[in-house]
Amino acid sequence: MEPLKSEGRILALDYGEKRIGLALSDPLKIFAKPYRVLANLGFDSLVAELKDIIAQQRVDLLLVGIPFAIDGGNTPKTDETLAIFEQLKTALDVKIIGWDERYSSDEAHKELKKMGYSWQEARNLVDAMAAAMILKSYLETI
Repeated sequence: MEPLKSEGRILALDYGEKRIGLALSDPLKIFAKPYRVLANLGFDSLVAELKDIIAQQRVDLLLVGIPFAIDGGNTPKTDETLAIFEQLKTALDVKIIGWDERYSSDEAHKELKKMGYSWQEARNLVDAMAAAMILKSYLETI
């Protein structure tokens, strides 16, 4: 994979029915950091939030986590996320790619536990941490 040459950031998105986790890279695209958790208030609200974040944080790539089944196939959640992914490609003026997010939530829970968060505290952070795991996985390939 060819590295991105610009100094813009990568924004990773972990799409969920209730919450959407976001993570940002640094401008040099070395580190992944949990950024925010958005309430899922519908597609129009998501697009408005993403447009603001993309402009404010100088994002040049949106990485959308795609939740494939363990065997690599599609599930209803995969199909729902792929539909959102396709809609985002039309609605946003930024490069958007899909990225396999299998195990990202499990990894996020483990990481938060290692950091000493209780289950209840972790529940509020896991979506952004899962997005950071997706982004970390991508950054390791560029």
